[in-house]
Amino acid sequence: MQKLSHQQAQAISSIGAWLKDKQQPYITLGGYAGTGKTTVVSALRKILSDNQPEMKLAFCAYTGKATQVLKKHLNQHKTLSRKDTVSTLHGLMYYSNSKVDQPVSWRKKDKLNYDLVIVDEASMLSEDLWLDLLSFNIPVIAVGDHGQLPPINSSFNLMAEPELRLEQIFRQSVDSPIIKLATQARIHGSIDVGDYSHQVQKLNRADAETSDKVEQILSSYNSSSNLVLCGYNHTRHKLNKYIRKLKDFDSEDPQVGDVIVCLRNSRESGLSNGQVGTIRAIAKADNDPKNAWWYISADFDGTSFEGYAPREQFHSLTTMSRLPKRKKTDLIGLFDFGYALTVHKAQGSQANKVLVFEERFSQMDDEQWCRWLYTAVTRAEEELYIVGN
Repeated sequence: MQKLSHQQAQAISSIGAWLKDKQQPYITLGGYAGTGKTTVVSALRKILSDNQPEMKLAFCAYTGKATQVLKKHLNQHKTLSRKDTVSTLHGLMYYSNSKVDQPVSWRKKDKLNYDLVIVDEASMLSEDLWLDLLSFNIPVIAVGDHGQLPPINSSFNLMAEPELRLEQIFRQSVDSPIIKLATQARIHGSIDVGDYSHQVQKLNRADAETSDKVEQILSSYNSSSNLVLCGYNHTRHKLNKYIRKLKDFDSEDPQVGDVIVCLRNSRESGLSNGQVGTIRAIAKADNDPKNAWWYISADFDGTSFEGYAPREQFHSLTTMSRLPKRKKTDLIGLFDFGYALTVHKAQGSQANKVLVFEERFSQMDDEQWCRWLYTAVTRAEEELYIVGN
């Protein structure tokens, strides 16, 4: 276990006092990239194991990918108890039916047999999921990054003002070029063109060499290890079209193997806004005289979807506000191609290699831009390429 910083030790002490007091149902812990949020969570679990070995914890996150990252970090610290579980938030709180020829549905469990729940990437939680979690009357620690963008299309932001804050970059992370650029983005909102390592670069969009580098990255795109990020939907649309061409898709219609992105939170399907998946089967919908629907089976990072999707949403620059009507029992998802994403849609996602096209909306103030750029940079785990001026 790494030696804790003063801020980290204070956070653990405050959480301990909160657990002992039991006056508040939850506590929020915010931490910038490189401040060691997972180190704090792991150290807390070890302390609880030593002092209260009977305690049973549930660790969870919104998406399957975030859950896998959380479990990996906890295993690296060797702090998970055999009684603990690591799951998605849906897997923790709901039962899922998996009957043949029926759409997926989620039914809230009557109770949870845990003494404490720790939620990672808590800034992604919608208000209804958060209230469902609190309804089990189990203490909850919500962990997230308060430097990121607020949730998409929501006034609810659990991590807007966290009670506990980690803002000192842990010394093991100070030399990371990605953490350096993330800190620069968060504080100054600007990153200079240059090479920060052989895998972390800011490229001048006006240079001829930049287009060659971008094509090289896009040509090797793999959904399991790459993120391509931008600001504008029309840029996202062009990039999706270009990457599909590079991958030899011969139709504008979605096909088996296409990467798609979910465009709205859905408790019924267990999918979240911005979650990326791959189509494993697709067909024209039955009883569809207006040819308005696809019937799609897709895998979304540990969550399966099988249901209907509006045709007109694919290639659209806007998200549909009203869906065409279908039977109430039909499971409906709202999807578009997901090779390239806006930074807002990519919240909660990370990848080994990230390509970012800097694009600032005219209505963004300086704080919003800093959050946008910081969120973009912190999606990268190993390689980061930013295209800008």
